[in-house]
Amino acid sequence: MNNSETEINKVEAEFKRERERERVKTQQTRLIPVVLKLKDTYNIWQAYLSSFPKTNRYTIGSKIDILFLEAIEYAFLASYTHTEEKRLFLNKSISKIDLVKLLLQLSWEIKALDNKKYAHLAERFAEIGKMLGGWKRQLLNKTPEAMPQEKRT
Repeated sequence: MNNSETEINKVEAEFKRERERERVKTQQTRLIPVVLKLKDTYNIWQAYLSSFPKTNRYTIGSKIDILFLEAIEYAFLASYTHTEEKRLFLNKSISKIDLVKLLLQLSWEIKALDNKKYAHLAERFAEIGKMLGGWKRQLLNKTPEAMPQEKRT
């Protein structure tokens, strides 16, 4: 292979990498901000999970991981459904996130998660909670017939 063929191969490889980066970027821009925040926080969680003690990694760590993925799934589904179903998926996502927060606190209390990592995740989950809560309030204001009787006065 001569120098020009090598150069062409390098350029083609770079072009393919750039095209893939653009495809991923385009795909991510279609996700709503709370789903992006959940996805980014999950990536951080995955890095922290690998440093969990082995005995906790496959028990509470695994449970947190499953609940976290379900929360992302429900938030994603809520972003693509009609209003009636959106509230159901959103409530499920909020419930899963609340349970993840509780289990993360428990992980911190049993020393499976250190102070810095717990604080970092807690801060991100506080932001996610505000985002999901705001979304839920917006849906309730948009569809007042969905509100319980006692709140409609």
